[in-house]
Amino acid sequence: MTPKELLNAVWDKIAHLTVNILDNGMSIWDRKIALLLRDEVDTRETAERILGNPVMYMLASMENPDVHIGVGKIVDKGVHQVILDTPVYFAFCDLYNGGKYKHHAPFIKRRSDGLVIRTADLLHSCGFDPDKELWVSRTAPIGRLSSDRRS
Repeated sequence: MTPKELLNAVWDKIAHLTVNILDNGMSIWDRKIALLLRDEVDTRETAERILGNPVMYMLASMENPDVHIGVGKIVDKGVHQVILDTPVYFAFCDLYNGGKYKHHAPFIKRRSDGLVIRTADLLHSCGFDPDKELWVSRTAPIGRLSSDRRS
């Protein structure tokens, strides 16, 4: 399944604040894209590039609980966007983590020991296709990703 399909699959598991989440006619994916556009990025293309990677990361972390993994600054924006929408995140945990809540506790200081690249490699080994530019860049401005060029 694609990250979009994986995220949209939580629809039937959403049990809280459904009027906020389900009554707007958007898919879960489109809701997350709209929230990223509201808070973090300027284009839908950038939002979609970012959102797919946190979905891969969260699922890989649930399927590999004993492996220490982590994200860089850009992907972290998407992780937090999913987690802050708690009914969606609870549904994600319910569907993909056997109903158990998966905690997220970021370090204060960003890692520079290769963890982010190792995480992208793990995602690839899980059958995903992580966006390499989002995993190798620690400092790229979100609005200036390579396929988001404007004249």
